[in-house]
This record gives sequence, structure tokens and C-alpha cells, in this order.
Amino acid sequence: MKNRPSWHQYFMEMAFLVAKRSTCLRRQVGAVIIKNNQVVSTGYNGAPKHVRHCAETGCLREKLKVPAGERHELCRGVHAEQNAIIQAAINGTSLHDAVLYCTNQPCIICSKMLINSEIKQIFIAESYPDVLAQEMLEEAGVNIYILNQENGDLKKII
Repeated sequence: MKNRPSWHQYFMEMAFLVAKRSTCLRRQVGAVIIKNNQVVSTGYNGAPKHVRHCAETGCLREKLKVPAGERHELCRGVHAEQNAIIQAAINGTSLHDAVLYCTNQPCIICSKMLINSEIKQIFIAESYPDVLAQEMLEEAGVNIYILNQENGDLKKII
């Protein structure tokens, strides 16, 4: 069929849609976790439940001029990947052999959580400056691909 997206394009489009819910002032990230071509959970980055959003409080990382990829503990927000893992846990769903679609490459904190969640493949739209994350994902046998959303081409980076 003409203009029918591939599964990869379809799920990545979902990740971009989820990212629109983000309340982060610096970067809007969306994540979708898939098993057997079915959505298991989604997540976007933003403040925890029942806590004021950064739009109200301001961005501490911005105020302190913290570069991307550093000092994640200085953020009020929960990352998109973390929220997707948490949502699956709340619903009692195993992520063993699941696949993550994310608008950005996971940071080291999220990478460690994804490894322990037993997610085996990650598809991203954009890379992120976190070499340690890439090293740990590679060591754990988690494959990462960059997806070209226009034509559906995949480029394996790990």
C-alpha cells in the first residue's frame, strides 16, 4: 500500500506523539515500549506525579548551565524511558525481550534501567552525547539502531 509506514516508522511516530506531552523546558522526549508489535507502555519526560512542572519552577539545569549528558540528578524530571518502564511495572507487565522506540538515545541512567528490564533492542531518532551509555548497552548485548523516519532505513550504532 502506498504511504503505509513500516512497523519501525509507525512506532517511532508514536514516540514523537508521546513526546508532545513532555513538560521539560530543554528537550521533549517520548518513549514507546513494544512486545510482539503491541504497545506495552509509553512515557515522556517531565516532573513526577503530583509535583509542579518545570514550566512553573524553572529549569535548574538551565540556571546552572549544565551541559547535555551531565548531572542528570539535578533535574526535577523523570526521563521518558524511566516513565515507560514505571508504567509497565504499575501494570504488571514484563519487559523481557521488549523493544524500545525513543526519540533520543537513552542516557546512562536510563540505559542501566533498560538493561535490567531485559529490553533487547532500542530504536532511536537522534543520538545523545553519552558514550558510557553506549558502552554499557553494547556490553549487555542491547542493539541500538537510528531510524530514518523519512524512508524507514535503519543504521545500527551498537
